[in-house]
Amino acid sequence: MSQYPSLTRALAEALVDLAWFVESTDDDHMDQDDAVKALEGVAAVVNRLSASQREEFQQVIEAMTEAETNPGRREFLEAFPDGFGLVE
Repeated sequence: MSQYPSLTRALAEALVDLAWFVESTDDDHMDQDDAVKALEGVAAVVNRLSASQREEFQQVIEAMTEAETNPGRREFLEAFPDGFGLVE
């Protein structure tokens, strides 16, 4: 049985994990141009969501934020909606 209640939750977590990885990787381990391209790709996906999808994604992010125990990742999750264009 999956640990995710929905495909939406699983994909949202995967997208956020990708962004967190890229954002938290130092310059010695990832080319900055590649990092920017990856993060722009995440923002582009978010930008193409419908209003209802944005709302659902925002709810998933809020739930992830409430459950997060790592302070740095929690801060990243709190900033995610604004940083990646989820809220207008």
